[in-house]
Amino acid sequence: MKYRELGRTGWKVSEISFGAWAIGGTWGPVDDKESLTALHAALDGGVNFFDTADVYGDGHSERLLAKLKKERKENFYIATKAGRRLPRQTPEGYSRENLTAWIERSLRNLETEAIDLLQLHCPHPEVLYRPEVFAILDDLVKAGKLRYYGVSVEKVEEALKAIEFPGVQTVQIIFNIFRQRPSELFFPEAKRRRVGILARVPLASGMLSGKFTRGSKFEKDDHRNFNRHGEAFDRGETFSGVDFETSLRVVEELKPLAPKNATLAQLALRWILEFPAVTCAIPGAKRPAQVAENIAASDLEPLSEATMKKIQAVYDAEIKPLVHHYW
Repeated sequence: MKYRELGRTGWKVSEISFGAWAIGGTWGPVDDKESLTALHAALDGGVNFFDTADVYGDGHSERLLAKLKKERKENFYIATKAGRRLPRQTPEGYSRENLTAWIERSLRNLETEAIDLLQLHCPHPEVLYRPEVFAILDDLVKAGKLRYYGVSVEKVEEALKAIEFPGVQTVQIIFNIFRQRPSELFFPEAKRRRVGILARVPLASGMLSGKFTRGSKFEKDDHRNFNRHGEAFDRGETFSGVDFETSLRVVEELKPLAPKNATLAQLALRWILEFPAVTCAIPGAKRPAQVAENIAASDLEPLSEATMKKIQAVYDAEIKPLVHHYW
């Protein structure tokens, strides 16, 4: 495992980290014993950064990470998120009262006195134009409730606005072979300001694992079943906003580009790591075998210039016209 500096925190975090959405919920059935085995496997493989949120399984994912902390002696970082407990996203919802209550709840779930990294969870865009919200977060840092804070966003424009606030240490944004726009304007600016970038949904909801077919079925409680058109939340969160049939076709074009003895998922993760502005990719995993496959991407040789150009050509022809202008 290789490590990269996270913004201005002084932390060095694993370039392949662990996204804990799947072990919390809305990705089909989960088994806590298997989830914990996967978390242990991640630590064994050198992962030292875990990303969760207070709404993943209504705090269940946070509580699993608290259990992991009890069972292991190694130091590792836990990032969580706040804001999606609002019944409806409004800028007024990000009040001192609400933010404090959400953070206190996460502190209890994580069984800790201070949250390593707290991220606003895809807030209403107007929140990013309210300095008073970030002043509240600054106060919570001073009070010892948070070590650092950042934002998780949907759009490049939101990311660029967020990093104008000096306390924002990180931005979490969807970035993968199907969602390349962040690298154009945002990455250079984030690097200039020394803001860490957490690449979320790096496998496009599993599509870039190359394991789906037209006959693939998803459980009723899996967002890949109920949110393909944005019925529950932003449609860009599911398969990166690309329709299922197109995704399957493009995946077949990408498969031959994987390095010898590497999987498509490892190619997709290695592709993200070719961007120096990215601190880490945070793929999810529910089973130890998935963890092992993900972290092995850190050991791959850099992709050749020819491979990078071929991936770019596929994106430009097949994906860019569909999603590039949205996010």
